[in-house]
Amino acid sequence: MFHGREEELARLAELWKKPVASLVTCRGRRRIGKSTLVAEFAKRSGARFLSFEGRPPRPGISNAAQLEAFAERYAVLFGGPVPLFRNWTEAFHHLAAAVRDTWRTVILLDEISWMGGAAPDFPGDLKTAWDVEFKSHPKLVLVLCGSVSAWISDNILHGTGFAGRRSLDLVLGELPLADCVKFWGKAAARVSAGEILDVLSVTGGVPRYLEELDPSLSADENIRRMAFLPGGILHDDLERIFGDVFGRSATARRALLSALADGPQSAEDLARKAGKTSNGHLSRTLEELAEAGFIAADSGLNPATGRPAGIIRYRIRDNYARFYLRCIAPRLEAIDAGTFRFHSREQLPGWEILLGVQFEALVLNHAAEFLPPLGLDRALVLSAAPWRQSPGTRRRGCQIDLLLQTRRAAMIVEIKRRREIGREIISETEQKADALQIKKGLTLRTALVYAGHLSPGVEADGYFDAIVPASAVLRGPQ
Repeated sequence: MFHGREEELARLAELWKKPVASLVTCRGRRRIGKSTLVAEFAKRSGARFLSFEGRPPRPGISNAAQLEAFAERYAVLFGGPVPLFRNWTEAFHHLAAAVRDTWRTVILLDEISWMGGAAPDFPGDLKTAWDVEFKSHPKLVLVLCGSVSAWISDNILHGTGFAGRRSLDLVLGELPLADCVKFWGKAAARVSAGEILDVLSVTGGVPRYLEELDPSLSADENIRRMAFLPGGILHDDLERIFGDVFGRSATARRALLSALADGPQSAEDLARKAGKTSNGHLSRTLEELAEAGFIAADSGLNPATGRPAGIIRYRIRDNYARFYLRCIAPRLEAIDAGTFRFHSREQLPGWEILLGVQFEALVLNHAAEFLPPLGLDRALVLSAAPWRQSPGTRRRGCQIDLLLQTRRAAMIVEIKRRREIGREIISETEQKADALQIKKGLTLRTALVYAGHLSPGVEADGYFDAIVPASAVLRGPQ
């Protein structure tokens, strides 16, 4: 089941125009579809596809074990007995020799941080193999893929040995909302936008989770099957991912993620909450969580000055991670024991509030898709981020879900998911608009992105410059 990623596939396809091989890096959270994308690229290209994957990290796993896994896969792909590779130089030499022809070939080194994590010389061996063995192949694309984006960043993207060698760096995010809808198949025309948005508010646009959907079932039943039954894909996937991606440091990283479950915080707030020091180590840890796709660092421009905001606030970006921490993890023992019976989301305390938070995060993660209906598809958007204005002696505080800024205007975007959205939304937004300080000469506009039933009086009032139902974005460009 493959949907979307047409832009990424087109960029990859352009590499065949080169007379020499191409080196590609592909990064993103686990389950986001990195290896599936590469396989689909090879399939559409009619290319020979050779994939190798590192063994998952575990205590005591050695470089010899990774070489053995590589050799076993080599034997499967090319036949013959399992070779004995003493080091990565030998392994790469044999692989290069096996594809020394003019066929279109895609080689995927998947979870490369696992593959080379136990060998300090691995990046250097790979660099040498690329220069001496692979680069001259006229129709070869070598893809280095991994969920530990920090390892790829440190060893490949910013490693001095690979300077000037990479042809393309793909960072896979969630699928666009219109592509997510395709997982409902023909049933999408019959399923309400509200049900689709509720499921996406839990899963985000993660392809692997959406593959588990049963379009014939309700949102409640799909969530029950995936999240609240032992063995469901969402049941404890966060724990598995953290163990795979962060290894021995998984517990500390998960604690930081848990500290963000109730809302955005600055590094200083996180340090106080976690009993740590706000220093370079904490900053690097937060960067790793962001590179892995779990959190976002929101700064944006200060609308009063036009300069970067002084405080960076971190929030959970991954919808599933937040849902897991707030709804699944507290009930994990009961779920495993079979004593927790999930019937509907309404039985979860504070569900409506949480669903509002989840919907807001979904919109923020897909903000670019909302620019056309907001009338900003042709504008140069300088900043798109949540904004918090702290109260001062001459100003009131305010918190804005999404503040979009261009050269000439600032747009307050109120993001709301409620069963009934009445005229109170106008007064709520008015208060924020009155409090917000902006540069002299900027036009201030207001917009509403919503899910739920909107009172006719809201649109009739004319207060909002743009009103966008999220269902309009689900349909994709018209």
